[in-house]
Amino acid sequence: MKLLIVIVQNKDANKLQNAFAKNNVHQTKLSTTGGFLKSGNTTFMIGIEDERVNDVLDIIKKVSSKREQYMTPPVNLDGGVSDSSYPVKIEVGGATVMEMPMDNFYRF
Repeated sequence: MKLLIVIVQNKDANKLQNAFAKNNVHQTKLSTTGGFLKSGNTTFMIGIEDERVNDVLDIIKKVSSKREQYMTPPVNLDGGVSDSSYPVKIEVGGATVMEMPMDNFYRF
């Protein structure tokens, strides 16, 4: 058994949850917040058999999309104006997945 912890942007969460349900992947959904962009994320915790891990990873790859957005960096504290005060294009989205071995899994 494996424990997958899957972090996606809220924009992808409902599509991913529907894909999990369609493929009989049981998950627990948690609301989380990212540290870098301070934006809403969703974290799924999934207990899954070893032989199904690659199938779940394929679902995540298909549903979670990367996209570009603009972000304005924090203002300089010294009062100076720099190029970093203009919006910069960054890549967001996709998924972060952590896979861990799990000794036991109980469903009551």
